[in-house]
Amino acid sequence: MQQIINEKKVSKPPFSEAVQFWFILGWISFGGTTGHITIMHSFLVDKKKWISTSKFYHALNACMVLPGPEAHQLAIYIGWKLHGIKGGIIAGLFFILPSICILLGLSLIYALYGNTPLLTSVFNGLKPAVLAIILFATWKVSQKSLLTPLHFFAASMAFLLSYFIHISMPYILFGIIILGITVNLIFPKLLIPKARNKENKNLIHEDVYFVNSNQSSSETSVKKIVLQLLVFVTLWLAPFLYVSNFLIDPVFWQSSSLLFTKAAFLTIGGSYTVIPYAANLVTNKLMWLSKAQMIDGFALAETTPGPLVIVLSYIGFMAGYNHFEGSLVMGSIGLLIASYFTFLPNFILIFMGAPLIEKTQKNKMIQSVLSLITAAVVGVIVNLAFYLGEEILFNGQVISVAAINWFSLLWVIISIVLLYRYKLHMIYLILISLLFGVLKYLLHFA
Repeated sequence: MQQIINEKKVSKPPFSEAVQFWFILGWISFGGTTGHITIMHSFLVDKKKWISTSKFYHALNACMVLPGPEAHQLAIYIGWKLHGIKGGIIAGLFFILPSICILLGLSLIYALYGNTPLLTSVFNGLKPAVLAIILFATWKVSQKSLLTPLHFFAASMAFLLSYFIHISMPYILFGIIILGITVNLIFPKLLIPKARNKENKNLIHEDVYFVNSNQSSSETSVKKIVLQLLVFVTLWLAPFLYVSNFLIDPVFWQSSSLLFTKAAFLTIGGSYTVIPYAANLVTNKLMWLSKAQMIDGFALAETTPGPLVIVLSYIGFMAGYNHFEGSLVMGSIGLLIASYFTFLPNFILIFMGAPLIEKTQKNKMIQSVLSLITAAVVGVIVNLAFYLGEEILFNGQVISVAAINWFSLLWVIISIVLLYRYKLHMIYLILISLLFGVLKYLLHFA
């Protein structure tokens, strides 16, 4: 029998205290989306009671409907619910600025010393851990999203179509949406998982929290949406026109700006769907980076706090660096441009789209389609694992026993055991892997 715990409702959080939390979060949020959500839930829900658990996960679901990294959007969303537009802006900026600064420094070091034997060995120790983290993420996400045979089918098709046929993720998601709508109209029971008899014995009343599910949805209007859209277009167009007219080789910068904007808007499902889409474009079509450089970027991104999609900032750096024949200045400009055009859409998507999505969170059709999209993300993560695994485990050669890199395979297995069996935090695994790379260098196994 459920027991309701009644407590006094929390008053509006002080803006200064919220700013302090978002600032600290930006520096400690290691571990990818799972780590970000865990930290935010622990502080905002359990400790401060600024937002209820149900509202927190409703917000997360709303962010999963939108393109882009859901953890960053969740921070913007909660900041917006707590303190309006200024709260959302502060939360969103502090969530990513530390990662951008750290990654800029790491990218500069990589450009200058990445080909030295020591750093090569360090990366060779780090990359298997990155593959293990992605495999572990696949398992974690699949536990929550593969609920019915249809969900397994959606995940399998997403993997097969993306890996073997190289169909772009936006087209796969469009097909998943059509499938979800069709099944919901004709065979809705196929999307209903078996009942899970889990009961919370101690529930804190919703009204205890400052932001809770009993509150009415945020109001919006056509006038407000149009105004926000105009502000976004201005914020996007001004730097786009600047790079198109005042930087060397404007065609390159235009292509870069459009690519990262497209990646932000056309990929649903978070970092793991954005990254394969962008990686395929920059390594196979545009040829801005080599596949080895792309995989090194994953390793660098994993060593920083913030969302994994920060790897797009690294892509921007290396694209500028390679295109302008080793210019660190152009590489740095490329990183800033990539960061700006990647993360700017998240703000407008929340400020403009979240109030509309809040009104449809209880719509069964939308929830059914969302569940299939989440399942398809599992297939996309598997595609990403195969993309990385070819290079890390087989050194980019044809997959065969003779081509296996046994050191990398051993470290992938050890890393998975540490993550799964011993619940090792990802940042500690990264540090251990860095030491493993140094040890390989000292023992001349690099």
